[in-house]
Amino acid sequence: MPKILLAPAGSAPPLAPYSPGVKSDNVVYVSGVLPIGPGGETVGAGDIKAQTRHVLQSIEAVIASAGGKMSDVAMNSIFLKRLSDYQAMNEVYAEFFPKEPPARYCIRADLVKDEFLVEISSIAHLA
Repeated sequence: MPKILLAPAGSAPPLAPYSPGVKSDNVVYVSGVLPIGPGGETVGAGDIKAQTRHVLQSIEAVIASAGGKMSDVAMNSIFLKRLSDYQAMNEVYAEFFPKEPPARYCIRADLVKDEFLVEISSIAHLA
């Protein structure tokens, strides 16, 4: 089963040796996405809603590059720097998954850089 590396135009530069996404058969694996712009800058510093929106838009771009859509997402792994941001993150998250949301978990974790408030990785099954 061949794998296809996915790196949509405008993707943030990787902070380590990884691909933004990989498609294998009809499954898309999206690496942990951080609030990083295409120039390597932090997006939405101090604003969990702006960071969550950017992260989910970046995930959407990776999935779209494989021919999928957000409704194809089956699982999300969410990492928050502060659990106090949980409600605000969920408000934005619900915009991207308004019906039949995917399975997920959410934990508090230290992230790669202090200014990052959220990281999300996804698995999508394309029809």
